[in-house]
Amino acid sequence: MDSVTVAGIDCGTNSIRLMVAEVDDEGLHPVVPRMLRVIRLGQDVDKTHQFSRDALERAYTACREFAQVLQQHDVDKLRFVATSATRDAANRREFEDQVEAILGVRPEVIPGAQEAELSFLGATSMLSPLHNPQPPYLVVDLGGGSTELVLGGDGVSTAENAVTSAFSMNIGSVRMTERHLQDDPPSETQIDEAVADINKHIDEAFTHIDVASTSTIIGVSGTVTTMSALALGLDTYNRDQVDGARIDFSQVIAANNRVLHMSKSERAEIHVIHPGRIDVVGAGALVWSEVLRRVSEAAATQGTSLGSYIASEHGLLDGIVLDCGRRLLKSQTNVA
Repeated sequence: MDSVTVAGIDCGTNSIRLMVAEVDDEGLHPVVPRMLRVIRLGQDVDKTHQFSRDALERAYTACREFAQVLQQHDVDKLRFVATSATRDAANRREFEDQVEAILGVRPEVIPGAQEAELSFLGATSMLSPLHNPQPPYLVVDLGGGSTELVLGGDGVSTAENAVTSAFSMNIGSVRMTERHLQDDPPSETQIDEAVADINKHIDEAFTHIDVASTSTIIGVSGTVTTMSALALGLDTYNRDQVDGARIDFSQVIAANNRVLHMSKSERAEIHVIHPGRIDVVGAGALVWSEVLRRVSEAAATQGTSLGSYIASEHGLLDGIVLDCGRRLLKSQTNVA
């Protein structure tokens, strides 16, 4: 069976991730465990529309570390994708130039619609019958700067792995923290203002996506998997227990509300939460609660009862690697 070895880097507002995997007709097969570094590239970008010097240096340090890992593997192609924070930063050219100097590849600053499609590809490609998923699927990728909603086909008129509509909302854990939840812990007034802001964006998204037709919600990203682990009652984060778990809305919304009202010092005592998420996870949890509530309400108007979601460790990064590998395999076939 033909295969290629590809590497993907997902550079978001809060974290940067690396995956090296073999890709063949059956999918992707990781070569090394995925790496994550919290770099907070989007620090203050919502306010200044500029990358700060400290944020850039954190990003470059992570890129140098990734470069050392990549030197140990015979990679056929590397794809570096940058998302929300980079889209918003006026000085992104400096960032792109330096990343290219370190890694030898220029970042692709992709629009929200493409980010959504890649997240959908990554999340749905790893579904198992054990998850008992029913199309249409709504993939929710809740990031630091943006949150993507992606709806797929019903499996009848449109293939269930085909994106039918998508929308990228400029709300996320870092953006909502910096914009609204600035006290420690946040005040009720700040929370109310954040809820109003989140729902304004959801209102707009719902004009583009028929979320009422959703049969299965798949949640991806660090915020979602972190809050899922808490909803499951884990003392430490366990990827195998979280990935593919079906979680009741009531469980995660209770966990979301608890973390939202905690101080940073209280969150620091919860080992499930990555240290790099302590100050922003409350805002991410609030976004997650509101998205689940609104989608559930919309589905109910069509007679569908949505009471749970599937938590997934597979999203944008998997989509980047899988898409890159498939394109490379196709080009090699065409040449042959």
